[in-house]
Amino acid sequence: MKSLSFRFAVVMGLLAAVWPPSLRAHVGDHPSVHDTVAGVAIRLKEKYKEEELKKLTPYQVYKILTERERTILGTEHISFKVNVPVKVSILRDRGIKSEPFWIRDRDFDLTGIIMKMGSTEFDVWQKDFDAGAVGLGVSSFGKGDHYLVTVAPQNEGDRIQVSSMYPATLRLGEFKKDAKPYVDADDQLPAVPEELKDQLMIRTESLSANDARLVEYFRWTNHVSGPLPDQIFLTWSGDPQTTQTVQWRTDPSVKTGAMLYQKKALYNRFQPKPLEQVTAVTRSLETPDIINDRLINLHVVELNGLEPNTTYVYSVGDGSDGGWTELSEFTTAPSETQPFSFIYMGDAQNGLYRWGSLLKTADRHRPDAAFYIMAGDLVDRGNDRDDWDAFWHNCDGVYNRKQLVPAIGNHENQGGHPTMYLELMNLLENGPDDVEKERAYSFEYSNALFVVLDTNIDPRSQTAWLERTLAESDATWRFAVYHHPAYSSAPSRDNADIRKLWGDIFDKHHIDVALQGHDHAYLRTFPMKGGKKVDSPKDGTIYVVSVSGTKMYRQDKRDYTEFGMTNTPTFQVLDLMIDGDRLVYRAYDIDGKLRDEFTIEK
Repeated sequence: MKSLSFRFAVVMGLLAAVWPPSLRAHVGDHPSVHDTVAGVAIRLKEKYKEEELKKLTPYQVYKILTERERTILGTEHISFKVNVPVKVSILRDRGIKSEPFWIRDRDFDLTGIIMKMGSTEFDVWQKDFDAGAVGLGVSSFGKGDHYLVTVAPQNEGDRIQVSSMYPATLRLGEFKKDAKPYVDADDQLPAVPEELKDQLMIRTESLSANDARLVEYFRWTNHVSGPLPDQIFLTWSGDPQTTQTVQWRTDPSVKTGAMLYQKKALYNRFQPKPLEQVTAVTRSLETPDIINDRLINLHVVELNGLEPNTTYVYSVGDGSDGGWTELSEFTTAPSETQPFSFIYMGDAQNGLYRWGSLLKTADRHRPDAAFYIMAGDLVDRGNDRDDWDAFWHNCDGVYNRKQLVPAIGNHENQGGHPTMYLELMNLLENGPDDVEKERAYSFEYSNALFVVLDTNIDPRSQTAWLERTLAESDATWRFAVYHHPAYSSAPSRDNADIRKLWGDIFDKHHIDVALQGHDHAYLRTFPMKGGKKVDSPKDGTIYVVSVSGTKMYRQDKRDYTEFGMTNTPTFQVLDLMIDGDRLVYRAYDIDGKLRDEFTIEK
């Protein structure tokens, strides 16, 4: 169960959706840009009406700043020390409507030099600094690429030494063709302006472009919380045979939560026993950017000591006589080998109302499915709560009866960290010791092992744990679930490190099927081993990429593709049978039409 010291931590964690991890920690004597922007956001909400906040301009943000705030936001975003007098050049994204306020306030000169990097065009501003401290401000109050920084000596022959760089993630480089200007992105410089060529470059963080984003920052949810429980869903944070985790939300007027439950068989008797009541753990979740529903309460119950292979009925509420939901149910995993089915889906992400229709088609088509796997990108904006509100609204009636087993996608990782995802989900914590809890985990169900991995972080951080987990399991069937595919579907994409690092382990311990997402077009590989096609799934792994939302990509034929299709949201049903140890896989579209299938026999 998650920690109860939430309110301040959660506020700051969710602001990290806009202000990323490098600025969450505060070092030394530097005033906090993060805290400063949070304070400005509060005053903006107090000063302007909702409709005015939707049309907020950089100038309005600038006008509300105090003198101290202007100093912090104009000098403390990036800082370093130089040993000789230097000329600092700022290459600014011209697509941003107005240059950062501090560039003009501090008398930087516009040079007329222009540079392009990809689709972004940069203009160049320069200023001379004496030896000593150099402080630079936030990238902008709106959207746009982070500025680039170069440093040149004012006096020919001086050799620049740079020290005390803040934040600590900054790095030095040379401003030349093919160099990477950001420490957290693979963008490369094209032919650089002759005037700046070979200058010393301060490599910045691309994600910190959003550190002071206040224009188009405020949001409104279409699904406002109320006193009655909603967003009820099931996950596993313990053994699926004997535990069940249930979560729901209310508005802040409901201070406590409770759950009633019992075996379904007992409930159906003529004289049922009273349902057992359990008190929920309740915590506040504050999202300052949500104007019309800033504060909600999350209620979580983790049931323990349940009987395997047993269906329970339950209701959640506030503990009062009239404050309960209609009965729903869940079923625990079997303690012995039994046939079962589960459903797998790729990215929902966009068009969540349409994804909800697909989900309900899957539920009607296979009400016997034990649980649902989603291979990342459940939503488009992973740290915006209104997107999650839309997700929960569209899965209503399904995930309150069937457990959700998610992996983290790159869109959950919005802003550099899946803060909202980790706050909302209550998942197993049995992953690698050196990886943040709930980002990777594993569980067994009947005679199958499921290993859920996180492709947003270094795959090497999970390899030892992955190999150990597979080696220690004697499960007949083995599935890997993760987001970025080892065998890509979309053109010009290739995740070679994942294919090599994890593929070798999949080969050694024989993963049967890898369930992937990300590429927004359906692909099924031949059985693959050692990067090559093999004759039988007994000898290799079948890799699947699927999409369940409305965002679609093109697909190129690859030599590893056995079947592919585009512009087709699908759900996949995997039936595991014990009579002959047979797996039957079928992919269906939103109308329930069969689009792909295969069978594996052990």
